[in-house]
Amino acid sequence: MRLIVKYHPEINIKSRSVRKRFSKLLESNLRIIVKRIYPSAHVVARWSDLLVEAIGISEEMEAEIIDAISRIPGVDQYNQIVEVDFVDFDTAFNDVAKYWIPFLEDKKFCVRVKRSGKHDFTSGDLERYIGGGLNQAVESASVKLKKPELTIRLELRQDKLQIIKANHKGLGGMPLPTQEDVLSLISGGFDSGVATYHMMRRGARTHFCFFNLGGKEHEIGVKQVSYEIWKRYSSSHKTKFVAVDFEPVVEEILSKIDNGLMGVVLKRMMMRAASQVAAKLNIKALVTGESLGQVSSQTLTNLSVIDRVTETLILRPLIHLDKAEIIDTSRIIGTHDFAAAMPEYCGVISKKPTTRAVLSEIIEAESNFDLSLIDKVVSAANVIDIRDIEKQAAEEVQEVEQVTELPDGAIVLDIRSPDETDEMPLALDDIETITMPFFKLATQFGDLDQTKPYYLYCDRGVMSRLQALLLHEHGYTNVKVYRKN
Repeated sequence: MRLIVKYHPEINIKSRSVRKRFSKLLESNLRIIVKRIYPSAHVVARWSDLLVEAIGISEEMEAEIIDAISRIPGVDQYNQIVEVDFVDFDTAFNDVAKYWIPFLEDKKFCVRVKRSGKHDFTSGDLERYIGGGLNQAVESASVKLKKPELTIRLELRQDKLQIIKANHKGLGGMPLPTQEDVLSLISGGFDSGVATYHMMRRGARTHFCFFNLGGKEHEIGVKQVSYEIWKRYSSSHKTKFVAVDFEPVVEEILSKIDNGLMGVVLKRMMMRAASQVAAKLNIKALVTGESLGQVSSQTLTNLSVIDRVTETLILRPLIHLDKAEIIDTSRIIGTHDFAAAMPEYCGVISKKPTTRAVLSEIIEAESNFDLSLIDKVVSAANVIDIRDIEKQAAEEVQEVEQVTELPDGAIVLDIRSPDETDEMPLALDDIETITMPFFKLATQFGDLDQTKPYYLYCDRGVMSRLQALLLHEHGYTNVKVYRKN
């Protein structure tokens, strides 16, 4: 397999020194991701693109590499190619025909050639020769230069002809870490996950700060979301996951702050704590998923009051987006199902929240607050490497039995997302299998016959272990984990 990876256009317009730095970072990130899948792969940097070579790999591994590159920030597009020596027009036609004739039946097509180097013919000359030959070779095909059904793309570089078998769209954005590190306030909901993704895509190595308002279940859920976002879009670089137990702060707010001001005060306390966490990690900016006017604490007035509590820069990449746009993005980036299953813990704070908080009133209300609690919860925060979440999940649920052989009468619950089950259905001989996505377990597992044993299944075993733990905590002891050999 050979892939030609194109830089995002913004990289190409940078100064020579900046472009060189950005391209080297993208080369390094690409090499880390690809070699993780296929250690013998080669990544070669060129002035206008990157060449990825993985010789002799299986179709499954090839598909895995193609999918992984689609999620690397800084990649605009990439072409799957076959490169041959350019001898003459007739040889070029035969080389192209070998790959494209099977796809031309009943198609209106055209041929497009990009050429670099010195040749005694034009790109149009080569296009007409190859296109005419293909048209004659396939009786049902026809040439259509405007809006064709199929475009055959070729690149001629000096004496090498590249036949483009497939074109793939990249993520765009900037390579990691071309920007400084940021700290994302992650709640597990739609907004914070999408905001985190946007910062990663923009080239900022993004760490996670989680304020636990809902106990162990809340933390497990947010760890799942954070790990998945990192694994999909940022796994070329290690980041931190910081869990702060914020229940003592919430208790103080509930007992000492007027009901209408609770939401704004809670956000100010989070910003105070997050700023301390950021300072300890030498991070200069915070990231939130706030969108203007979405909830009471996100009016211009309230956002201004919240910002006054810290000198740390607060970035809000979703500030102009509608909720529907945010949810649509969550589907695209793979966080929707996690977020849909996550309770909105912040929503229980204020019953009649103010939309126009007055700074002087907020400061007066906070004068009764024990601010030393912020120092205490930050000092007690649990800071881990994001890569350890998978290992930690296994340790946290070690009491949940895992099996590789299923006994008679076992029922397997395939808890993968619908996209995963559709793409690769789980086939087990003589074993009853029920498809129940993980985000439906909380509401649907109790409807099952609880006299029977159930074995949760997912591809890597991380989700199934965590979900088994949650079910155990709800009193369902008939749950185990199934791992395929």
